[in-house]
Amino acid sequence: MKKTLLLFLCLPFLVGCSNSDDSPAAADDSMMMDDDIVDNPQTGFLPCTGGMAGIYPCNGYDLLGQISLASFSASAGNDIWGWTDTTTGKEYALVGLDNGTAFVDITDTEELIYLGKLPSATVSSSWRDIKVYQDHAFIVSEAGGHGMQVFDLTKLRNVANTPETFEADARYSGFGSAHNIVINEASGYAYAVGTARNDLYRGGVHFINVQDPKNPTAAGGYGANGYSHDAQVVTYNGPDADYTGQEIFIGANENQVAIVDITDKDNPMQISTFQYANIGYTHQGWFSEDQRYFILGDELDEIQLGFDSRTLVFDLSDLDNPSLHTTYLGETAAIDHNGYVRGDAFYLANYTAGVRILDISGIEGQSIVEEGFFDTYPSNNTSAFEGVWSVYPYFESEKIIVNDINSGLFVIKKSN
Repeated sequence: MKKTLLLFLCLPFLVGCSNSDDSPAAADDSMMMDDDIVDNPQTGFLPCTGGMAGIYPCNGYDLLGQISLASFSASAGNDIWGWTDTTTGKEYALVGLDNGTAFVDITDTEELIYLGKLPSATVSSSWRDIKVYQDHAFIVSEAGGHGMQVFDLTKLRNVANTPETFEADARYSGFGSAHNIVINEASGYAYAVGTARNDLYRGGVHFINVQDPKNPTAAGGYGANGYSHDAQVVTYNGPDADYTGQEIFIGANENQVAIVDITDKDNPMQISTFQYANIGYTHQGWFSEDQRYFILGDELDEIQLGFDSRTLVFDLSDLDNPSLHTTYLGETAAIDHNGYVRGDAFYLANYTAGVRILDISGIEGQSIVEEGFFDTYPSNNTSAFEGVWSVYPYFESEKIIVNDINSGLFVIKKSN
């Protein structure tokens, strides 16, 4: 019998659409399980040859390994992050699932090891987000009353019986649900965004001191620009000398981007806000490594306005006066989702079109070129909320981990 899981896109103007705190949820990340997707329990190395790695379309990237959702006893995947144990050198995937977070040792890609799962703090949810600081994972979800789980990743060194069911080492309850968690490792602060719109910070950002990871403490917040769907926080070292050394929050706030100096947690100061033409839903962005450019994705412009995958690049050399630098249109009609910069590459989770790797070495001259891809969702490249949710490209080994809503964990790497 075919089994189909349908979750709907939740927009603020839809009647009856709410998050777990009885306030409208952000537009994001709906999905439908597709019966055409092959659910292999575990797949080993498949080279990208002639544009295919097994059943998966590809260009320049090999499949090292895969673990299915069924192996994780889950129905859907979402966020993903990575951790490298600097003591042992081992690399781990932290895999967001509807019902918890799975931990996978990816060090030996010939034998991916599913170590175990940390169940959701309350109930299942399509939305989960994970970040890492000081060998601890910090996990939020839009599950009602979930708060922030803290998990000591060093426990993964000695797992006797896999897969183990883990317990959180701490749980922060200064908010209920949250769409996303951001961490500035330089300062030791976590930032929960996309919380209830009727809370103290109107769904903006909660500041949390995590310098002692197992004892997170509230440190204020900011909500003057409304609901923050996603964000990046950096200790600024970019071209605008007025803000050197300051802690800067840059939030994707549905219909605008907000830049805020949050160095003084008791007195956050707005620097600027900006918009752009043809806004669908301002979703997520990431600085170039020199912090001059901010690369932004809009999640609804492909569906509502008919663009091919659209990525907007803003020049932030003057944080007080941002300007649109260039626009990149992708190779397909697929919706762009989370994107991250490493060096001269932008790794874009592109839903049904898989992971697209963009060469941004010519970004100053307004040149962005797709240099490769790996498509974990071979059925089609249409504008739908299926396929790749997120990607993590920061391992020293240059392995890239990908979480597919419909199919689970993929480990890929650039072909030799």
